[in-house]
Amino acid sequence: MPVAARWCRKACDTARCLDFLAPLLIRLYLAPVFWMAGTKKFANFTDTAAWFGNAEWGLGLPAPYALVFLVAFVETFGALFLMFGFATRVISLPLSVIMVVAAVTAHWQNGWLAIATGSGLFATDRTVAAIERLDKAKEILQAQGDYAYLTEFGSLAMLNNGIEFAATYFVLLVALFFLGGGRYVSADYWLKRKYLID
Repeated sequence: MPVAARWCRKACDTARCLDFLAPLLIRLYLAPVFWMAGTKKFANFTDTAAWFGNAEWGLGLPAPYALVFLVAFVETFGALFLMFGFATRVISLPLSVIMVVAAVTAHWQNGWLAIATGSGLFATDRTVAAIERLDKAKEILQAQGDYAYLTEFGSLAMLNNGIEFAATYFVLLVALFFLGGGRYVSADYWLKRKYLID
């Protein structure tokens, strides 16, 4: 076997030994996202239910109190399940459904971008208008406020609230559905080894 082929095979074997890192990193990335989303819904339960249910300025969904409870429950406990790699494939399904519903009901009409940018392939009339408003806000703050203090930790941005984040989380959850929790650092791995379950 040529040297290059042996080296390539050894590199692949080494990479296979580290294949647990991808699901671990995805889980650790998503866990705080869903923890914050779920616990925030519980903390602001009545306001969130009003937003879920109101058709004029909210989402207009049926049974808003029940939906908020269900979504907050799945997100909060889903975050814990992801953190520990417990029932990873199972919890990925309802979390994926939540992301699809969120994308369609709350974000779709705003386009792709989560943060407004004035131009580019995914910019819309809404994002262009948002940048105009952001520029005006910056002018006001520069003239009447301590702009250096306000931007000390980063520049001002305008939220566009597009589907970008929901779509990203959905893709990562689909990956976890197929990958599982990963080896070594997930409860799924150790339960499978002990009880021969998947």
